[in-house]
Amino acid sequence: MESLFSLVGKTALVTGASRGLGQGMAVGLAEAGAVVIGAGMSDMSETKAKIEDVGGTFYDIQTDLSKMNVVDDLIKETLSKVSKIDILVNNAGIIRREDAINYQDQDWYDVIQVNQHSVFLLCREVGKHMLANGSGKIINIASMLSFQGGLRVPAYTASKHAVAGLTKSFANEWAGKGINVNAIAPGYMETDNTTQIRENVERNASITSRIPQGRWGTPDDLKGVVVFLASDASNYINGHVLPVDGGWLSS
Repeated sequence: MESLFSLVGKTALVTGASRGLGQGMAVGLAEAGAVVIGAGMSDMSETKAKIEDVGGTFYDIQTDLSKMNVVDDLIKETLSKVSKIDILVNNAGIIRREDAINYQDQDWYDVIQVNQHSVFLLCREVGKHMLANGSGKIINIASMLSFQGGLRVPAYTASKHAVAGLTKSFANEWAGKGINVNAIAPGYMETDNTTQIRENVERNASITSRIPQGRWGTPDDLKGVVVFLASDASNYINGHVLPVDGGWLSS
């Protein structure tokens, strides 16, 4: 049973690995034995230290997924550090909050580029590499707003609905070719993206009261599920969007 969840000998590319959920998942993958490559535009020294503390190996690549035409270079640099990519975690994401009537075009384009377009490109290009190897695990990061509309975040909601759709679309094409494509939909998590909500006392209390488990999630709560979806334990799971939400959707 232990071997089902082992990632020893595997390599994982994780976008947005500098902090928060990306950091938690990167550390979890390393704890399971994977070599981790973190990609992002922020300093990843803390993630590197956490992974090395558990005996893992971490490489960081500076890249800005809000820019066009960076994916090919990211993959090339990744493959200059490791021989193959076994696991892709599309975690990088941004959010812009504003009333829909005042939502700016540039905010829309920025969010869609990072949260949706870069996910499509990474799935497509890393998918080519995985198809050539005959195996691979792609894990996209969706959201509760892959199921709901949210408030004051039209671009984020649109992008996270798209992530769920892309996950299913790629899975339909690649499930029979050794590639598993799934998504994790985190619930309300204690991250930088939710600071504004958590600091609103009334909104925070309203959200917490609807979570059956009675608390917001933490990056550590994603460790087990990302290892599961990256390992052989999930070999017959394809196109699934798995909520990790403390029961939010059921309440």
